[in-house]
Amino acid sequence: MKNESQPKTINHKELDLLTAIELIVEMSAGSNLGDSLFVAAEESIVYVSKKLHVTPMQAILFSVFVDKSDDPHIEYSDLAEHFSCRPVRIIRYAKDIDVLLKKRLLWGNGEPNGSIGYSVPNRVLEALKQNKAYKPKKQSNLNIEDFFIALSELFEQKMNNSFTYTMFVEEVNLLLLQNKHLLFVRKLENFKISGDDIKILLIFFCIQFVEEADDHIQPWDYKDLLENKIREQMISRGLSDGSNKLFSFNLVEYSNVGGFTDRNSFKLTDFAKKELLSELNIVVAPEVVDKQLIETSNLPKKELFYNEEEKKSVEKLAQLLHPDQFKEVCERMSKRGMRKGFACLFYGAPGTGKTETVYQLAKQTGRNILQVNYSQLKSSWVGESEKNVKALFDKYRRLVATSEVAPILLFNEADAIISRRQADVQRAVDKMENSIQNIILQEMENLEGIMIATTNFTQNMDKAFERRFIYKILFRKPNLEAMCSIWHSMIPTLSESDVRVLASKYEFSGGQIENIARKIAVDEIINGDNISLETLRSYCDGELFDRQKRLPRIGYLANQTE
Repeated sequence: MKNESQPKTINHKELDLLTAIELIVEMSAGSNLGDSLFVAAEESIVYVSKKLHVTPMQAILFSVFVDKSDDPHIEYSDLAEHFSCRPVRIIRYAKDIDVLLKKRLLWGNGEPNGSIGYSVPNRVLEALKQNKAYKPKKQSNLNIEDFFIALSELFEQKMNNSFTYTMFVEEVNLLLLQNKHLLFVRKLENFKISGDDIKILLIFFCIQFVEEADDHIQPWDYKDLLENKIREQMISRGLSDGSNKLFSFNLVEYSNVGGFTDRNSFKLTDFAKKELLSELNIVVAPEVVDKQLIETSNLPKKELFYNEEEKKSVEKLAQLLHPDQFKEVCERMSKRGMRKGFACLFYGAPGTGKTETVYQLAKQTGRNILQVNYSQLKSSWVGESEKNVKALFDKYRRLVATSEVAPILLFNEADAIISRRQADVQRAVDKMENSIQNIILQEMENLEGIMIATTNFTQNMDKAFERRFIYKILFRKPNLEAMCSIWHSMIPTLSESDVRVLASKYEFSGGQIENIARKIAVDEIINGDNISLETLRSYCDGELFDRQKRLPRIGYLANQTE
């Protein structure tokens, strides 16, 4: 509807920004943005254009925005009503409105219903009152604190729909370009991250950590930053399955929730925090000690005694696991198109040194051990156990990728894991067990690294697992010579004759001999006397029980054919 009031007549010498804007508003009302408007309001339009460094059309649009500045959500339809034109005509000038946004003369914002509106910031109105053009703060040569404040403001504006995605990316890249003196910017460039959305995502992770120490970023936190719904889904899928480039650069990892990896929650790695955020002097809190990870430096060196056949097999495996040898073997296997991972099975009666052998192999080859407690992986919640198993292998993959020497993944006492899968199962618990085993079998197919499983029983072993263990070592009870060596190493005060008597009479495993040695040590500490052979024999008799059934042979390291 046309405004019937007459425009004010003002001498051009009396013009200021607010006066010129008022005249433009009055003359543009009901004008349909026709040519006559530019003639009638020429002096005021030119004045605002030159003062604010905008085009005549931008000057007109901005004037109407200022007139409606009491409205925090001015829409295209509000402008169309003022000019008495169709909203589609206003859409023609969307690029002019984008320019006003880039100049920070407008602030964009979104509503829950999806509509986009605009408002005039108070700082712009204050500048107009002083007849000054608003000038955004200088954005070049910032210190690191001000730089992150500026970044945060840009990201907040994008979250509020103040920018289109293209404008947002341009503004972020410009801010980076103007502050190349900062280590953060240089490090970001060094990673050579291709794709604006990946770089934007990484910067968002950095902002979240700097501002809120946020180590649990989820898809809905960043959804409003990305170009569209499809890109959001692609990014989220890449993060969830670990294929996103930020994982390969070791910049982002899964968050840890309740001791398990959450594949839908992400955070910066410690490496990323140190590389990108060192200028901010943020103290990265040490992570909770991972009880699953046994560091090689914490493994005590221990001499083990084997029968001749086991000794050869263990020595051969130790040679393979030496870092230089292992690297060369993996490279050659890869060139031949073969799997690079090595899965090993140690089986035999309890106390024969299976687990300790893993520890000593790790000690000799400088490898950490990721030890798995299978019972802790299982959950009563449907589907959670399977997630826990996948998270475990995800964790191991990251350790292999980020460690100079690949750690050993140890499934200790893996009887339940490698047992034969059940057919035609009906109970939920049986379905879960089968599902877990299928996941582990698939992970063994794709293994890059070293997996060792120990078990006391192999009679019920699933054939699929047997095929996937490339090396299998049977740990028998020690023979006479080996038992003599164990007795002597455990109780050095024994004479050679006493050692041979005990080794001949009692067919003990190393674990059983160690139990007896511990009892003797306790007695000596309490009583302070040397233990007699008679007392020692009584301890041996107490250790006897029937668990000496032989295990079936399923192959040896020395002569693998599978």
